[in-house]
Amino acid sequence: MQSYTTEQLHQALGARRLQTGQAGTIARLLLDSRQLQAPESSVFFAIAGPHHDGHDYIKVLYEKGVRHFVASRAVDASSLPEANIWICESTVRCLQRLAAHHRQLFDIPVIGITGSNGKTIVKEWLFQLLHPDYHIARSPKSFNSQVGVPLSVWQLQPEHQLGIFEAG
Repeated sequence: MQSYTTEQLHQALGARRLQTGQAGTIARLLLDSRQLQAPESSVFFAIAGPHHDGHDYIKVLYEKGVRHFVASRAVDASSLPEANIWICESTVRCLQRLAAHHRQLFDIPVIGITGSNGKTIVKEWLFQLLHPDYHIARSPKSFNSQVGVPLSVWQLQPEHQLGIFEAG
């Protein structure tokens, strides 16, 4: 699994560093506190949505071992002494920047599927046709939103020969 040091992550995010904590290696993107699997290698993007605000979960995730956070508003860093905290205007934009940086590391063809209807079925159909001949990274489920596309691109690894992603 491709990973980044905290310094590499800092460069890729293009965000202001609020606090420098313990150095670490980041391999997982976390947007939902309920899906925490590997806290030591996760970076949490605190995204504010219509029903939940990711900023409300930073302290809980810190207590569970997460040490890397990207936020779009003030965070009480004094209660997170070992955390690396980046502040940006939009955590979604930072997530997208990180995914774009990650994509640039791989010199492989990518098929982008867009449109109003049928993206997921076309993606799955292409995967079925091509996977006997290629090691393929593809969008999980119908991850085709402003957040879903970066999560899909993050799956690219050195062993992949082709990417198939849906967007829009």
